Amino acid sequence: MKSDNLNILIVGVGGQGTLLASKFLGAVAGMAGRDVKVSEVHGMSQRGGSVITCVKIGEKVYSPVIDLGEADVMLSFEQLEAARWIGYLKKGGKVITSTQKIEPMSVVLGQAVYPANVIEGLEKSGADVTAFDAFSVAEECGSGKAVNIVLCGVLSKLVEDIPEEIWREALKKTVPAKLLDINMKAFEAGRNR
Repeated sequence: MKSDNLNILIVGVGGQGTLLASKFLGAVAGMAGRDVKVSEVHGMSQRGGSVITCVKIGEKVYSPVIDLGEADVMLSFEQLEAARWIGYLKKGGKVITSTQKIEPMSVVLGQAVYPANVIEGLEKSGADVTAFDAFSVAEECGSGKAVNIVLCGVLSKLVEDIPEEIWREALKKTVPAKLLDINMKAFEAGRNR
């Protein structure tokens, strides 16, 4: 895929780093000479609730909002969140998701059951799904909090017109210096998926 007209939906649970991922992708696009618009975080980011961020990259971008059926790619830090937001993906769009399960409050309180076969449901929707345990990969790199950068690493291999070096430079500008080593390892692990 190319970055001349790319809509990326980032979904997860509060505290998983959706904002950092969107800032990172915005920095990548800017350094590659693209116009980029990043939406604000929507959702209960402080309370473990569902969070969604939109990143639109192109020659000229007028709005950061991604409507139903417009996302080219969905980065999902938790599999149920991918299912929750699948309607925003274009037909045949790409889902890159961690298989991690974080129970929503309704499940924790016993009012609902975490759905079975979420990944299979995503595949049946017609999406091109890449699903793996990104949390374990991030932990191997030094921190389970680096799931967002692992998934961005996977995405970086798919965006063929932005060189790897730009991604690495953008990461250096986005994450605190004390966390750069862990995040570089996470990015590389994602690229090697």
